[in-house]
Amino acid sequence: MNSIKNLYLTQLTQLKNEIELYKEEANIWNITEGISNKPGNICLHICGNLNYFIGAEIGKTGFVRDREKEFNETYLSKNDLLKGVDDTIAMIQHTFDNLKNEDFEKIYPLEKFGKNVTYAFIFARLVSHLSYHLGQINYHRRIIEN
Repeated sequence: MNSIKNLYLTQLTQLKNEIELYKEEANIWNITEGISNKPGNICLHICGNLNYFIGAEIGKTGFVRDREKEFNETYLSKNDLLKGVDDTIAMIQHTFDNLKNEDFEKIYPLEKFGKNVTYAFIFARLVSHLSYHLGQINYHRRIIEN
């Protein structure tokens, strides 16, 4: 269980690092040829996704997701994005600290892909989703700022 939590924390810390590495803050909200999502929106999407599927559904945080806003926000400061990641890190720590090993075999409250799946499946799926988007941000930053 701690290894799964640590995987999330490592990936979210890397997300913070990627956002911090932008030399020009405005580039977080720019796209370039072949890339359709702005890194700022991807960051908001990552946080919204985790806060909904893990925070609200498993941790019972009361988080209400606005997925449309995740992709339509036009500008937040680097500090605002980093605060959102920090809040997500805190949610992950709190949620995982309150889980027991047997919880990983519980059936997740929402159907995914038309079937019932376990918490363990959701955790694996969400961390792979996080990693995918983290790679997009890294790729964008290296293209636009080099």
